[in-house]
Amino acid sequence: MKDLQAILAIARKVAWGASDLLRSYYHGTAKNPDLDIQYKQNEPVTAADVAVSRYILEQLQGALGNEDFAYISEETYQSPLTKQSSPWVWIIDPLDGTRDFIQKTGDYAIHIALVQNSRPVLAVVALPEAEKLYFATKGMGTFVATREQCFPIQVSCGKPIEDLTVVVSRSHRHEQLDYLLQKLPCQNHKSVGSVGCKIATILEKQADIYISLSGKSAPKDWDLAAPELILTEAGGKFTHFDGSLLQYNNQDINQWGGLIGSNGEHHQQLCDAVEKLMVEFSS
Repeated sequence: MKDLQAILAIARKVAWGASDLLRSYYHGTAKNPDLDIQYKQNEPVTAADVAVSRYILEQLQGALGNEDFAYISEETYQSPLTKQSSPWVWIIDPLDGTRDFIQKTGDYAIHIALVQNSRPVLAVVALPEAEKLYFATKGMGTFVATREQCFPIQVSCGKPIEDLTVVVSRSHRHEQLDYLLQKLPCQNHKSVGSVGCKIATILEKQADIYISLSGKSAPKDWDLAAPELILTEAGGKFTHFDGSLLQYNNQDINQWGGLIGSNGEHHQQLCDAVEKLMVEFSS
């Protein structure tokens, strides 16, 4: 078994450096602040995405090498992706929430996850504008760190299902998802960009549920691997609608279907409700 705590210390240091670099683009203080916005499969990619991806990969590979680890970053993966042969794979999103980054909402994040045999065992999610890191290793709980301090963090508990708040996307919406949101027993909604920022709102007890339902596109491994672990190690749950666990580093980088993350307290009830609503919508 690898020393995950030693590896986590490296990943946290890399995440802080990546956060500083990303903020320099966001606030226009980078050496060349031009974002040079391009579009790849209708999704924006900026010079910041590329620079931060390069930084994270260089730092991790410099510290850990390529012999024991494979690396998948949103900005460097080749499609169609072939399954990495190493049982240890880094899955990286250098800028989760690029549209929010461009629109200056502040809702953007950095995701760094280490996956062993298709499941995340180490995760760091950085929120540059909040200057916070959320991090976890399997079985050791979730922590939140600022530049000065670090402490454990847990999801909410003790609320009836009707009082739960669903954190929703500003942009990735479609008819089927809207139907689910309108029919769920909990009708409190909070709009936040970036999956990492959404899951952070659950950790910070500002929301309790996150729902993803693929339409023409689906979230990718790098959108979910790190946020999943920081949620589940904080006491939450993150599954497909049928209760099965997500699998990473498979032939398909897309996470198709319905996914639900929650504070865990009413997770099975929520899964049952959304599965029933999906049938109703289709009939």
